[in-house]
Amino acid sequence: MPALDGRTALVTGASSGIGLVTARALAAEGARLALGARRVERLEAALKELPGEGHMIGALDVTDTESSRSFVELAVGEFQKIDILVNNAGLALGRGAIAEGSDEDDLIMWETNVLGLLRITRLVLPHMEDWRGHIVNLGSWAGREAYAGGGMYVGSKTAVRALTYVLRKELVGRIRVTTVDPGMVGDTEFSDIRFRGDEEKKAGVYRGVRYLTPEDVADCILWAVTRPPHMVVDEIVVKPLQQASQDAIVRDTP
Repeated sequence: MPALDGRTALVTGASSGIGLVTARALAAEGARLALGARRVERLEAALKELPGEGHMIGALDVTDTESSRSFVELAVGEFQKIDILVNNAGLALGRGAIAEGSDEDDLIMWETNVLGLLRITRLVLPHMEDWRGHIVNLGSWAGREAYAGGGMYVGSKTAVRALTYVLRKELVGRIRVTTVDPGMVGDTEFSDIRFRGDEEKKAGVYRGVRYLTPEDVADCILWAVTRPPHMVVDEIVVKPLQQASQDAIVRDTP
């Protein structure tokens, strides 16, 4: 029997990258999925290729209270309960000194990465059962080590880590809480969005590095949510072999 047979999972930011690949991994293990993202047309295409049956999709902007509430209500109406929440929606905008930053970009990152995560978590928690519910927050190595040019992205992911600690203490003995903090992950739209389509800047990030893939991160999430119910994986930190930190990366000779 698949490890997640009979379980329901809600995944935010599920239209691409880590969110989409995680959805596939959860579905392959028998979970029924509620997939939310702003780009519904991509979700529609992804839905056709998911293993299993009974999945649902919906428009979701985690920065918008009404959108978030409507999506969670839709999911609960379909499944009655939520067993697994994967707070994946997040982004970075720009990479430069704080003194040169943008209020607008900072607000978008904070609203998405921090307040959006809190908003969805609050809405889902009443529909999770004790000893069955599991919250997985997508953090980042940036939430563990600041780096020049990281700005609000570093700040937001540091906040995610801190809030995950709070949740873990508030929900101890009831709901499992895990944070997955990846280092350099390629083959996603993360750097496309961060650098607003600047291919040269994007290439510079990954040059000469055998980076992590979304499949690597999804594998970590899947491992955490398939542990026995008495066991919780608090934190998973995963990085490429060539990366010790943001400023300690070994790059192959081009």
